[in-house]
Amino acid sequence: MRLCIVSETWFPEINGVAHTLNRICHELQRLGVTVDVIRPKPKAPGTAAYAAQELQVNHLALPGYRDVQIGFARPSTLQRFWQQRPDVVYLATQGPLGWAARQAAHQLSIPLVAGWHTNFDHYCHDYGVSWLSAATRRYLRYFHNGCALTLVPTHQQAAALRQQGIHDVQVLSRGIDGDNFSPAYRDTKLRKQWGVSEHQPVALYAGRLAPEKNLALLQETLQAMRDVRPDMAQVIVGDGPGRAQLEKALPEAHFTGFVDKPTLACHYASADIFIFPSLSETWGNVVTEAMASGLAVVAYHHAASAELIQNGYSGVTVAPKDAHGFQEAAVSLCQHPADYARIGRVARLRALEQSWSGIAEQFLRYLNYAQEAHHANSSACRIRSS
Repeated sequence: MRLCIVSETWFPEINGVAHTLNRICHELQRLGVTVDVIRPKPKAPGTAAYAAQELQVNHLALPGYRDVQIGFARPSTLQRFWQQRPDVVYLATQGPLGWAARQAAHQLSIPLVAGWHTNFDHYCHDYGVSWLSAATRRYLRYFHNGCALTLVPTHQQAAALRQQGIHDVQVLSRGIDGDNFSPAYRDTKLRKQWGVSEHQPVALYAGRLAPEKNLALLQETLQAMRDVRPDMAQVIVGDGPGRAQLEKALPEAHFTGFVDKPTLACHYASADIFIFPSLSETWGNVVTEAMASGLAVVAYHHAASAELIQNGYSGVTVAPKDAHGFQEAAVSLCQHPADYARIGRVARLRALEQSWSGIAEQFLRYLNYAQEAHHANSSACRIRSS
């Protein structure tokens, strides 16, 4: 099979979409799939990992968040790139680049599968344009109903999209590499740099520092935890437009900025509790990374946390938007070392059930289904017209 992936982002950019596509493509290559890539021109010149052919298109930075690039291309440009015709096109973006690819694929009668990687209607509220959310939902419904399948990472998300009128929604989960993220990377020297001994807790957050991540609750929760455990270290891994305000509010916290994968794995494993108050994720790779690293996760019952965590057993989850309950759960957990150690051990076992190889095989089955459904529909249309 020849697959073309259309995405706004690609490895080594640091975000969940790039990470997911990189891991799936690695496994697809093992399965004999040829992958072509269409993406915006990267800041650092280079070629996309695992791509047999690549088209880099023009882009603009998202206003107010220059790290996010939006790609632009004419459908005719994409059609020329597809002279070596793909069997299926996978749309990892619903933006202008995804729309152009959707048009070009329809004109060439190429099967389409779309991924739901970002909750755009949620972002409308986070960035002060909530009046756009209804129009955004209408656009997304139209966009996805022009594809053979829409793949989402959780059953919760699938049910929500079906209620919004999006058809042919299926679940494709996300994986974790338990060798790359493991308690084995716990580093006593790093913990000493944070000013804690082996028996003092470390609370960690990893992700973008941006409005959609619910940074106000992160700040309030870490402050409340520190009130009851003054000896607790706070570590914040990541960067973004909200960093300056958070640094000012949490002067005792350790801010690392973005770090490479080995350093990230070491930071996870050297912490004890993972605090993740975001509700904007479709999955949340950081949750599975933290679980595989042996951390007790405190999160809302949403996305990956809803799929993987049994409350009080493999993590702690709270009903979405219950900010008081979230803060109380984190404060309680940090006072009980035996509990967060036990939960962390169980969390790793649960995370290791998420195999990237199995997920890639499921993805390939969906691609084959899309091909078969497309050909069946095309044959039916020809019969009706004759």
